Order: sequence, then structure tokens, then C-alpha cells
Amino acid sequence: MHPAMAVHDSADMDENTKRPRLRIRIVFDDGEMIGPGKAELLERVDRCGSLAAAGREMGMSYKRAWQLIGILNAMFREPLVDSTRGGPGGGGAVLTEAGRKVLDLYRGFECDAAEAGAARLDTLQAMLRDVPEEK
Repeated sequence: MHPAMAVHDSADMDENTKRPRLRIRIVFDDGEMIGPGKAELLERVDRCGSLAAAGREMGMSYKRAWQLIGILNAMFREPLVDSTRGGPGGGGAVLTEAGRKVLDLYRGFECDAAEAGAARLDTLQAMLRDVPEEK
């Protein structure tokens, strides 16, 4: 697993370092895209084994989570998530090999961009005006 594949929150600042971070969105020719939200949903599906639980953790409805996974599955040659219907035995969802690969590649882009842009981010942050701390 890629070191950057830890579940990310949706905050724009890295809470550990109080440094800005990049949010990468990859937009393909047909307008389909993968970004931080879809990547986080894939990670949570992988961890929870359930689309409903992953959606709940992100504060989204099951319907919205299902729509996003449907979009992702339709974007690629192979589905990224395989799901089974619920019922008496319960359903579930798992990342496919393609899903793991797409997620790993996406998180790799994030790491590469963060490393390549670190000096520029530091310069931009140094140019910000000071904001007084809240008491």
C-alpha cells in the first residue's frame, strides 16, 4: 500500500503541520474526474467493506455513495468496486485489483505533487498576512 493511502479528511490545511496542502483532481478528456472525495470513498469502502458504512463515515447518503461508485466503475475498463446486495446475510463492497491500482496511482500523484510543490507552497504561505490566533 502506498504511504499516502491513509484516509484523508477534507480539510484544506494539514492539521499536523498547519501547512497548506494540494488537492489533486484529475480530469480526463471526457470530463470524468477523480479527486480527493472519490479517492476517500474508495479508501473507506476498502476499510469498511460496506458502501453504506463508507458513505455514513463521510456524511453522505447511501444513494450518493452508490452514484459515485457507479461513476467510477463506468470510467475505467474494469470496475473499481465489487458489491453484493444486502439481505438476511448482509451485503458488502470490496475494492477490486483495478480499484487498488487506481487509488494507489492517485495517492502517488498527490505525494509527487506535494513534494514537487513544497517550496512554492512554503513561499505562498510566507506571503500570507498574519491571522491572530483565536483565544
